[in-house]
Amino acid sequence: MSGADSSDAKADEYPVEDVTVTEPNVIRRAVGAAAIGNVTEWFDFGVYSYLAVKIESVFFTGLSPTLGTIATLGTFTAAFLVRPFGGMFFGPLGDRIGRQKVLSLTVIMMAISTFIIGILPDYHAIGVAAPMLLLLARLLQGFSTGGEYGGAMAFIAEYAPDRRRGFLCSFLEFGTLTGYALGATFATLLEAVLSEQDLLSWGWRIPFLIAGPIGGVGLYLRMKLEETPAFAKIAAESEGREGNQTLGEFRKIFISHWPAMLVCGGVVLAFNVTNYMLTSYMPTYLTQTLPEHGHAGTHSVVSQVLQIVVLLVSMVLITFVGRLSDKIGRKPILYTGCALLVVLSIPAIMLLKIGGTVATFGGLLLMGLMLLCFNATCPSVLPALFPTDIRYGGLSIAFNIAVSLFGGTTATVVASLIAATGNLDIPAYYLMAAGVIGAISVYAMKESAGKRLPGSPPAAVDHEEAKELAGAKK
Repeated sequence: MSGADSSDAKADEYPVEDVTVTEPNVIRRAVGAAAIGNVTEWFDFGVYSYLAVKIESVFFTGLSPTLGTIATLGTFTAAFLVRPFGGMFFGPLGDRIGRQKVLSLTVIMMAISTFIIGILPDYHAIGVAAPMLLLLARLLQGFSTGGEYGGAMAFIAEYAPDRRRGFLCSFLEFGTLTGYALGATFATLLEAVLSEQDLLSWGWRIPFLIAGPIGGVGLYLRMKLEETPAFAKIAAESEGREGNQTLGEFRKIFISHWPAMLVCGGVVLAFNVTNYMLTSYMPTYLTQTLPEHGHAGTHSVVSQVLQIVVLLVSMVLITFVGRLSDKIGRKPILYTGCALLVVLSIPAIMLLKIGGTVATFGGLLLMGLMLLCFNATCPSVLPALFPTDIRYGGLSIAFNIAVSLFGGTTATVVASLIAATGNLDIPAYYLMAAGVIGAISVYAMKESAGKRLPGSPPAAVDHEEAKELAGAKK
């Protein structure tokens, strides 16, 4: 791949003074500032997934249970349809004016759009306008999110030392798990302490309104940071150049780096089908789909608590797996994740169909372990596919096209297939197919652990390591 070829250049091409050394406290602040956007985004997703049945009652009154579920999940999916457009807008912009500026803009847009959902009138108040406004708010969320994740990956990766990139980038997905766990916990507590009437009339709004302050914190943290060293160097070298930089970047991404785009899309497909199967569809599968087809299912509060426990287990393990990828490589861990999808998806779904606390927890935990192999490594794998000058744009476009087509549609497609066929094993087959595609993509990918990012000089933990990476250590 043209994007990764340059990373194979020898480190001794760089004099020691060109090796990037960033202060540890700056790296910690960069990681925290990038991860807070994921906390905001996935707090919303956690709330939306866990309160999907309530949102259905508030905004889709009058539909049958099956159509109401599909409409609610469809509104969730709609945000993903505009994510590629957000990626195409914000990605090249981030390569032109800087990662920090664009990430500050996306986090506040995400917070505002989530806050808007919390103040929307319901169907009884304004009729069909209510679900239409919900859809518009979700579209704004999707557009801003299209510029968020790719930029956050690039931001952390460009600050991280080469030999610790897996560990530090895994904190991005730690933010994802944190946000989802917080959203899920908040939604579960609301269901536990409020009556059904209070929850439907005003209680469901509270977690969406909280997104405003969280976004404010994220904006503050991001505004306090400087640009990444890698981007600052590129910006200094390109100063004064003329021409349509955005159009030139599109040509470079789609013509010169199309193999990297395909590999990125395949890995993201496996990652996000697993992600959204667990986080956005399983709550509905356990509490609605299984009972509708004659299985015991799981009470909503029990299901939510079990999934939160799985998320907490993942939060404990994720940075250890990220650190492991620095030692043994990214590809072995990704291959493990793909193999687990193929081998364990049917057992996981069988456990969920058995029902009961122990079996349901076992099925969810198997899915969580499958996901762990991807979310611990992908934030360090994907930025290494593209050179610095197009990294934000390449990541944002490839990532969001794959997420839009395959990740965000997972819940809606699987729910529709089950409704059409009555086959409750559809989620397992979907995960298995994702595992096969993921394995093919990983095979086509070059190992990036311990190597410098393409188009950037080596990055070291300290000056002693800088001498070593530059070949200057005697």
